Order: sequence, then structure tokens, then C-alpha cells
Amino acid sequence: MSDVMEHYQDDGLHEECGVFGMYDFDGHDVARTIYYGLFALQHRGQESCGIAVSDTEGPKGKVLSSKGMGLVNEVFTQEDLDKLKGNIGVGHVRYSTAGASTRENAQPLVLNYIKGTLALAHNGNLVNAPELRRELAHDGAIFQTTIDSEVIAYHIARERVKTSSAEEAVQNAMKKLVGSYSLIVMSPRKLIGARDPFGFRPLCIGKRDNAYVLASESCALDTIGAEFIRDVEPGEMVVISPEKGIESHKDMCQKEHGRCVFEYIYFARPDSMIDGMSVYQSRIIAGRSLAKDSPVEADLVVGVPESGNAAALGYSLESGIPYGTAFVKNGYVGRTFIKPKQSQRESSVRVKLNVLKDAVAGKRVIMIDDSIVRGTTSDRIVSMLKEAGAKEVHVRISSPPFLYPCYFGTDVPDSDQLIAYNRTIEEIRQIIGADSLGYLKLERLPELTGGRQFCQGCFTGKWPIDPPKEDIRGEYDS
Repeated sequence: MSDVMEHYQDDGLHEECGVFGMYDFDGHDVARTIYYGLFALQHRGQESCGIAVSDTEGPKGKVLSSKGMGLVNEVFTQEDLDKLKGNIGVGHVRYSTAGASTRENAQPLVLNYIKGTLALAHNGNLVNAPELRRELAHDGAIFQTTIDSEVIAYHIARERVKTSSAEEAVQNAMKKLVGSYSLIVMSPRKLIGARDPFGFRPLCIGKRDNAYVLASESCALDTIGAEFIRDVEPGEMVVISPEKGIESHKDMCQKEHGRCVFEYIYFARPDSMIDGMSVYQSRIIAGRSLAKDSPVEADLVVGVPESGNAAALGYSLESGIPYGTAFVKNGYVGRTFIKPKQSQRESSVRVKLNVLKDAVAGKRVIMIDDSIVRGTTSDRIVSMLKEAGAKEVHVRISSPPFLYPCYFGTDVPDSDQLIAYNRTIEEIRQIIGADSLGYLKLERLPELTGGRQFCQGCFTGKWPIDPPKEDIRGEYDS
């Protein structure tokens, strides 16, 4: 990529990856369907993407793959997809929280070893990645990437040498992994999906005709016309094969879970279902809760696109204040574009969003957003609304204040970079220039997940797993 292309750092949160796998028992090529599945998961990662496929009736272990930097529709051509012949495959879209954004770190990873070939796509962060990497390095492993996904692939390959099946190897490797992971592993004759015991990251199963699908979100199943079957349970491993259909292994399942609540608040598409809960309904509930707990007199409720829109509608439904549109979003801005110079930082937001002056002029506006991280974006958006003629701007946030970093697949930075850390809500209000500011109450979060257990470490500093002794979010991200 050109040196002038820089990674665009806005103030929003980002999730790391999306995974998609497919096994067509009738022998039809799956690459094109995987392409559309990844397209539906593009919001989960815009830096790189890849597809790896194999023909289960062809030479055992022959894997064809294609990957590159950029968006799905930029990386793959018609010719690329035509070359990817195979009825079993796995795909990946990636966003790196830190570390190298390079083609070498793009997934899926394809590993050739003594038992054959393995292709793997991973979403999440391992807390113990550095220790596992050092252990492998001392045994002579040579790494091609700086991602912990390669550590997982190596451990599965090592276990496969000692076991009688690929699924046994994956399950043995899972026992060594600490942290968040949703995995899709393609062996020569099986498609395997696995989710960490806390269920930090989502994974679901679908079926279309005589083909089975694994995907990060159910919206990807809808896109390809597949029927949603169910979610992979936290700690569960599923094995898909023509002989046995879907086999379930629950040795790693446990009662304590730690779903990432930001799947519901921000990461997932609103048309997805995550662990039986509608993402859209979660955001409606968040908006309604904000209206109950942080009411204010106003003329208009608007959302910061896209994730703020449903919460804004919820606020409007509860409060009776009209819901409207205040922003036009440039849908063609990915994570990479020619960033304005530092002296033109304000235009970074304006490139993405523009205010509808006719909609807000002379009005008291309630602006709903999903989060405030550093605060640099929020103050610009508030300023844009006021410059467009809004009499008042009342900001409501559909999550509690961020106080601590995340180690499990979200790029929440260190506490000293978080605007809410060591500041009162009134101090934050003054910094962003709002007329009032309200956050979602911590005790409201269970309503967003339908009562399901979730991780709230970024709000409370209490994670389901002890945080790592060394920072894993840089070199060892996935």
C-alpha cells in the first residue's frame, strides 16, 4: 500500500475480526459464498481479508488461498474467486487493535505440517499468547506473523501429531488457550468451530441446502440465504462432516460466561442475533433506559450513525420526543484513507459525517452515541451540531463510562487515555461542549443481554479472567 495511506484512528471502538466457514456436502465451490459472507461481516474488520478453500474429493491437504490488504470488494476479483476451487473453506476479515497491519498478518492462516494442511481463522485475543509463543519458539518454531492466531495454529498442529483426529487436536489445544477466541478450523475433511469457555466472541451455525455454515454473526447467514440453526455455546466445539453432520463437544463448557456486552451496544450489526438476543432490541432497550434515567426537555432525538440510531429510536419511543436524522454518513470511508494533516484534524470527522442543517437549526437536540472513548470525536460532533444552528445539544451515551482497558478483543486503550478516567460526568460534559451529558447506568446492562452473563471489565475493572501481566494488545493482537 502507498506510504500516504495511513490507518485512520477515529475515536470510536473497533472489534478485531469476523470469521466465516462453509462446507458443501454436495461438492459445490464455496469461495463465492464465503466472499458474500465476509462482505456481510465487513463492519468487524476493514484492514485485511482472506479466503482459503480445499476440495475434499481432491488431493488431501491441497489448499488454495487468497488474501490481501483492504476491503473485501477491493481485495477479491472475479478471477480470484474463480481460481478458488473447493467445497470446504474458511474466510476472515481483520481489524488490528495495534501492531502490524500487514499482509503477513492477514488470515486465514494456512499451515502445512506432517499430518497434512490446516487453515484457521480466529477472532479474539489470548491472554497467554506471549507464554505460548515463547514455549513454541524454544522448541524451534519459526513464526511468519506477529498474531496469536499463529500460536493457536501451531498448538493445534502439535496436538494433531499426537492424536487420532483433528477435532481431538483442537480440543487439546483449547485447554492451553486462555482468553477470547472464536475459531474456525478447516482440516482436509472436516470444518471445526470452537468458542472460548467464557463466550467473549460470538459464533453461530447455519445451513443452506446441503451445506453447513459457521459465522461470527447471523446477519452473514441471512446474506447468503442460509437458515440459522443455533449459536455455538461458550466452550463448545462443533465438528461438521458429511458422515455425522454436526457433532457437539462440550468438555470445555462452564457455568460462568463473559460475553462482550459491546457486541450488543456497538460491534454487531443490528440485524444480527447474538446468543438468542436481538442486537436491534438491545439498542432499543438501551435508548429507552436512557430516556427513563436521563430525561431532558428537547425537540429532536438523533443518533450518531450507525449504532446510535436504534438507541435514539428507543429514547424517542420512551420519551415521546420526535426521532429524526441529523447526520449524513459517507458510506465509502473505510478504516484506511488519506488522513488530513494534524492541522486539519477536525476534517477527519467531517469526511465521515455531515450535519443536516435544516433538521437541527433552532432546535434542542438529544444526540445518542454508543460510547465516548477519548472524547476527541464527541466534542467535534457537538460543535458541528451547534455550528449548524442547534440551540442546545444534550448528549446521551448507550454504555457506561469507560474506565479500564480491554484485553479480550476490543481496542479500549489504557486508562490514562480514557476521558472518563479520573473525571466526573460534569467535567466530561464541559470538555465535549454539551449542554448536558448522561450515560447508561451499569445496572441496566443485564437488560441489553436478556439476562445473559457478560464481561464488564472495561467499566468496573473486574474481568472474568485475570488480565495479563504484560500487554498483549500490541504485538500479539489477532
